Amino acid sequence: MNRPDLRSPWVFDTRELVRRPGTMHELSRTFALPDDIGTVVISMKAGSSVELEARLESVVEGVLVTGSVSGRATGACVRCLDPVDRAVGGRFQELFAYADRMAHRHEVGDDDEDDDYEIVADLIDLETVVRDAVVPSLPFKPVCRKDCPGLCSECGIHLADDPGHQHDSLDPRWSELSKLLEADPQEKRN
Repeated sequence: MNRPDLRSPWVFDTRELVRRPGTMHELSRTFALPDDIGTVVISMKAGSSVELEARLESVVEGVLVTGSVSGRATGACVRCLDPVDRAVGGRFQELFAYADRMAHRHEVGDDDEDDDYEIVADLIDLETVVRDAVVPSLPFKPVCRKDCPGLCSECGIHLADDPGHQHDSLDPRWSELSKLLEADPQEKRN
């Protein structure tokens, strides 16, 4: 496994906690996101401010990390494409195991856990944990307001700007009959 970069805002040093069960360290960080977190429709954008609170507890197997993350997500309303800005966040709790504990698990064939996290060179990287906490909290279909009427499917006008907006269009199957209504009355007699 690659050594985490200590310059990353997601990486924390656990040297004070390693192999000392019962030891705890609380921390708080506010930083600018290095990369987007979210979906194509709505996300916490790179450069936006994020608050991360975490409690690192030394346990026999490794370091248990419990915390929360909060920030602002921006995107587009799925109905009218107007900008959407929401406060978002998530809570997480994950065990970062010591390398020897992870190796022992692999030796005994306990490879069930695909989501196991490992302490590498006394460092833990919370980026994946935070992404897994934030993305499910984002709205699947963000809207600018609950009663957003969206856009007209024919001309694209914002229906919120013109609530009575409508188009008089006939079913194309009746188009030939509508031509008879528009015909000149003189032609009907001949």
